[in-house]
Amino acid sequence: MPMRRDIQFMRNGRVVHLDGPPMLTLLDYLRLHEHATGTKEGCAEGDCGACTVVLRRVSGGEIVYQPVNSCILLAGQADGADVITVEDLAEGSALHPVQQAMVDKHGSQCGFCTPGFVMALFGLYHAPHRANLDRHAVNDWIAGNLCRCTGYRPIVDAALAACGDDGNDKFAKQDDAAARALAALDDDADVFAGTDQRFFAAPASIAALATLYQQHPDATLIGGATDVGLWITKQLRDLPKIIWLGRVKDLDGIADTDAAITFGAAVSQEAARRHLAAIDPDAGEMMRRFASLQVRNAGTIGGNIANGSPIGDTPPVLIALGATLMLQAGNATRTLPLENFFIAYGKQDRAKGEFVHSVSVPKLKPNERFRCYKVSKRFDQDISAVLAAFKVTLDGNRIADARIAFGGMAGTPKRAAATEAALRGLDLGKPETWDTAIAKLDSDYQPLTDQRGSSAYRSEVARGLLRKALIEIGGKPTQATRVVGIREAANAS
Repeated sequence: MPMRRDIQFMRNGRVVHLDGPPMLTLLDYLRLHEHATGTKEGCAEGDCGACTVVLRRVSGGEIVYQPVNSCILLAGQADGADVITVEDLAEGSALHPVQQAMVDKHGSQCGFCTPGFVMALFGLYHAPHRANLDRHAVNDWIAGNLCRCTGYRPIVDAALAACGDDGNDKFAKQDDAAARALAALDDDADVFAGTDQRFFAAPASIAALATLYQQHPDATLIGGATDVGLWITKQLRDLPKIIWLGRVKDLDGIADTDAAITFGAAVSQEAARRHLAAIDPDAGEMMRRFASLQVRNAGTIGGNIANGSPIGDTPPVLIALGATLMLQAGNATRTLPLENFFIAYGKQDRAKGEFVHSVSVPKLKPNERFRCYKVSKRFDQDISAVLAAFKVTLDGNRIADARIAFGGMAGTPKRAAATEAALRGLDLGKPETWDTAIAKLDSDYQPLTDQRGSSAYRSEVARGLLRKALIEIGGKPTQATRVVGIREAANAS
């Protein structure tokens, strides 16, 4: 396999070659090296969206435009992409349609957040399936952009004015040429920029990744760097060896069969979203509220598992569904139930040189029902105080089996073994018999108190969510029990 010693990406029709350093963020490259200061640093943690840029890539044989947070994206992760910033949009004195709409609809107030909003909407301008664009869809799209002046209404107006029809700007006209240029960058080479002591590496194959990680088990693996990026910007850690999984072929595949869906570790959260939604609408709703579009475009399924966070949103959902994890070290692989991967806070069942290869998620059987709920202080783009996921197997109206998992209730994503046992045999038509089983949650979890909620609050929420799930699964959901996505027609009193 050929070896390339630099990172390469497109900027305004030219190829940029970088040889490091490994922790250089894309934002710092743009501002400090190119002096492209239209891209702003607001929060430096991927929350406010002021740093949004768009990566134009070839995916599945098509050009895609992906808004991302450049403040926590490493420059090396732009390898193989065309990086588009707010400075690139206008043609001479003629503003881009999105920029002009922001002017016409008075979408800019103090202006600091404006470049990020413009770039997010530029991504929407080039997104497929924009027919019937409405305010709800726009609000979802810009959930990762914050305006401290509270100017969202005119910004949404600008999006509806500019992004509802097929985009025909200079970028769309250049897509074929851009695809050829990006194809020329796709050289199938293993990237190793730096020295053995300090490097940014991007293997092109699973075999190359396995070999490199065996040689450097002290390296930091990154998928989207949506968590690791904060180690750099907020914790000021020194990460001398970084291995990015974004170029590893076959690690970004999705195998969707009648029985299960298998996600490669490098599959993005956004790519996984529609597949999880097909398993159950509640999983899709959780993914809609998972961080922001910018974070979902970069963050990966494997990364959300491998970092072992007790408040990661996907692990409880996947555990409740019965997911299994595949790990690889060298040429050897092993599988284990996902819940067994999490040992204690900050500790996972992963040996030196071993990495997450894939996760397999069973689909629901006809007699299985699923519910999951995300509770957070802010509805959009917020870390969960409690994430609850429930799967029950029914025998008529009785619960034959149950799988329950919570995030935010323990030092790891954790199943509720005592509660599961107490639920078996319960009649969903007799809610007066549920109390003993629901109370078992107090023996399964002793949550901590932190800034997102007290221990007592989390315990009360957990009990309420289990009761809510049982009510809904029992066949009588109402508008009062379904916040989003009511499954059956119902009238609320």
